[in-house]
Amino acid sequence: MIPEEQAEYAACNPDPVKIEHFNPNAVIPHGVTIEHVHAAMTDFISFIQMINVRLHESGTPRFESMLMPANFSSIVGEFMTANLPKHCSGIVKNHFHNGHPDMLPAGRFPNDSVQYAHEGIEVKASRYLKSWQGHNPENIWLMVFMFDGNRPVDETKGVPPKPFRFLRVVGAQLEESDWKFAGRSSTSRRTITASVTDSGYQKMMANWIYNAPDMPL
Repeated sequence: MIPEEQAEYAACNPDPVKIEHFNPNAVIPHGVTIEHVHAAMTDFISFIQMINVRLHESGTPRFESMLMPANFSSIVGEFMTANLPKHCSGIVKNHFHNGHPDMLPAGRFPNDSVQYAHEGIEVKASRYLKSWQGHNPENIWLMVFMFDGNRPVDETKGVPPKPFRFLRVVGAQLEESDWKFAGRSSTSRRTITASVTDSGYQKMMANWIYNAPDMPL
């Protein structure tokens, strides 16, 4: 195997998440524990490894190197939303199409489905360590999974292959005042979004859930 192929194959094997890097004092609602979060994150590590090894065998770029960054982030978040309830009986996935929040207290709503509610946990996944975005300022318990991985443009920029890894997980109850609308230029076509402000960031960092060992808090 030539060095380039070796580096690409090595990048198919994501970094594991270890329970000792979770915060035992983190407070998460609806019976969710750090053990549940650890299990769901480990599920994703196994998933992305399986996918990327198979893609490598067929000569196809890795999952994160093939998908648009926003699409890959969405998949990370959707995976956590679907898998956390497997490990914690206190929460369920919200079965309403595009319902808010992503996860609901078990047994709280008929058919575990609601278009909009304040109870539950909203999940986001991001490559960024702050200024996380949503569509509206909302009173909700927000959990953010931060990660690092290659992007489709990396090869053209000379960025070497690197394994996917989770960097940090934080979560807290946010109020509308913890958000602000992000502006856009007159020529931009992107959807108007709201970003978590410094007050929200401080709340979430104070209740960090997971932190990679080389990431300063």
